[in-house]
Amino acid sequence: MASDKPFCNHMLLRPEDVGFSDLLHILFSKHLERRRFCHSSEQTEHDLDEGRLLIFLSILVQKLLRFVAGPMAGVGRVIEMCLNIFSSRQNMVGLLQNFLGGKGMPGKSSRTFVSFIGHLDKRVELDRNIKFTDGNYNAALCMMASKISYENKFYIETTVQDHWKMEFLGSYDFWNDYQRKATTQAFMLRDRSDDHDTIVVAFRGTEPFDADAWCSDFDISWYQLEEVGRIHGGFMKALGLQNNSWPKPEEFKQDNSHPALAYYGIRDILKKHLLENDKARYIITGHSLGGALAILFPAILTFHNGKDSDLLLKRLEGVYTFGQPRVGDKDFGRYMEKKMKEHKIKYFRFVYGNDIVPRLPYDDKALMFKHFGTCLYYNRQYEVQVLEEEPNKNYFDPTAAMSKHLTAIWELIRSFIIPYAKGPEYKESWLLKAIRVFGVIIPGVAAHNPQDYVNSTRLG
Repeated sequence: MASDKPFCNHMLLRPEDVGFSDLLHILFSKHLERRRFCHSSEQTEHDLDEGRLLIFLSILVQKLLRFVAGPMAGVGRVIEMCLNIFSSRQNMVGLLQNFLGGKGMPGKSSRTFVSFIGHLDKRVELDRNIKFTDGNYNAALCMMASKISYENKFYIETTVQDHWKMEFLGSYDFWNDYQRKATTQAFMLRDRSDDHDTIVVAFRGTEPFDADAWCSDFDISWYQLEEVGRIHGGFMKALGLQNNSWPKPEEFKQDNSHPALAYYGIRDILKKHLLENDKARYIITGHSLGGALAILFPAILTFHNGKDSDLLLKRLEGVYTFGQPRVGDKDFGRYMEKKMKEHKIKYFRFVYGNDIVPRLPYDDKALMFKHFGTCLYYNRQYEVQVLEEEPNKNYFDPTAAMSKHLTAIWELIRSFIIPYAKGPEYKESWLLKAIRVFGVIIPGVAAHNPQDYVNSTRLG
């Protein structure tokens, strides 16, 4: 079932096959490619030696994440439950009466249950001052869609239908063939009126207490597609890679014992809706990990030649990513810039301030990851610059340390004054203020939150 364009080079890590002694072998073995936890092509031997320490750290972190996955998820559930209880409009007496009366506490599948990410920015309404005819309409809609993608299906449905007055097409859990579970989430909406018909596909980013998603982020496996370039393996697996290949859709057979793979499932859903209206278009978006999956989706579309792929590429209006990490090497960037121009697809990569995620994985000789496309960089005043690369492209650049700390201090001060300067809808939650305090210690962490990206699309 392999595609006619095979992997010409690859390096696949399997943390589940690593024992304690194997960790030592990673650091000292002369033949790393022969180990059962490292599946690679013959051409990668030099790369394995060059990146030995990074491979060790990648596998070690993934092993630790797998070990603490259960407790990590449990802690997350408790924190989210507490946040929802304390943010409820009911008083504690009312909550206790509901509990004793058998109604229980708010459940995670409730239409009113808000995730940890959602508590950082509780805004639900779209900015009604931004109209469809405005140049920043798609960006503003995409960022709000990316923000609510972290919520449960019923919360998303209520927001899309009741608040945005748009059509909710569905929320989906997609299968990861390497982690053997559903780890990838996305939802779709339709923004339709007399003058436009736009479908939005929003991929969910990394949730703070989701060990599976963190494993995808830290997995530095890579694949080199022929004539395309090297691509981050963890992101490829999350999108739907299987058996180290991307079978053509017409050759792919869905295993009905588990949910669909994200790439193939979304293809089928989009095709169905696009064929309903010749004027329908779609845009893809995502925050953080979701942004990486958003830009990789059209990459695999271009890799698969065919009638359906051509239809999907023709109808793709744009890709909008927020706080997106790097996903491939310079060859991949050149390939994508050529294909996006060829198919007239707009690609905007939004970066706010000192956000740590767009500056990872590192852009250096060992990892070879590069950004491409148009970078819309917003500073702490939400002023925008169009750049090829965000300033201080590598997070751990020591020359930028002082300015990052000063910016984090200003962001903390701004969190108290912005509702008076810009309006009450920009008021920040006490949880986000606490994250900003932490951001003074480790600058760039707080800057990754959705609030600053929503503000950027509205104020920039």
